[in-house]
Amino acid sequence: MTLNYLKLENTEGVATVKLARPKHNVLDIAMMRELNTVLKQLADDAALKCLVLSGEGPSWCAGVEVGDHKPELVDDMIQTFNGIFENLDRIEVPTIAAVHGACLGGGMEVAIACDLIVASEKAVFGQPEIKLGFFPPYAAFRLPQLVGPAKAIEICTTGRRYTAAQAFAMGLVSQLAAPENFEADLNTLIGEIRYNSPLILRLNKKAVKAHLGMDMARGIAGVSDLFLNTLMKTEDTLEGIKSFEEKRKPEWKNR
Repeated sequence: MTLNYLKLENTEGVATVKLARPKHNVLDIAMMRELNTVLKQLADDAALKCLVLSGEGPSWCAGVEVGDHKPELVDDMIQTFNGIFENLDRIEVPTIAAVHGACLGGGMEVAIACDLIVASEKAVFGQPEIKLGFFPPYAAFRLPQLVGPAKAIEICTTGRRYTAAQAFAMGLVSQLAAPENFEADLNTLIGEIRYNSPLILRLNKKAVKAHLGMDMARGIAGVSDLFLNTLMKTEDTLEGIKSFEEKRKPEWKNR
């Protein structure tokens, strides 16, 4: 597959998709389509353990091409843009936005669609759409889940920029790294995830996501059923128990 706006590496269960449209990785419809194609393929990769979205150049992603918001293009743009969120949601293993620079507008929406955001202290976040007369559709849906409705309204209605430290304090960023340690800290996290079985990674993520918003009784019943009737019937869980008792590293079968 020829990629014009992305760079893809997929080794040892970890796929890294690098946004690469100079100079600030602004998403246009063509780039969105390319990203959707890659995400669809990765969602079907049974050996995948982790997806990392990174950015080339000074910015992670500075937003969506303003010209693609024109009336004759906006329907196609929104449909294609929403495909990114739908395809990220289909990926059953952890997804990480590795944010080193500006992460604004539609770029921030893509980042918050990932399970985790690892941010350099130099990163900047914000939804400045209101300053051009828009609102950010996905952020309006997703931000209340992450930071609560009050903070979500503040972010959307002020267009304010937030430092990585501020984003970390509000719970938007899961891990903050000094610029000189950013790659090392990211690789440590990736290594911790890579150690595990792809199947058990998928079940752990499902255990969290499938029961969000449930009351106590339904939630506990759901995760217990998943644990007893799915997890405990996998070869990899039994291998984990056996490897612990035999004091050796587990040999995962992904089944």
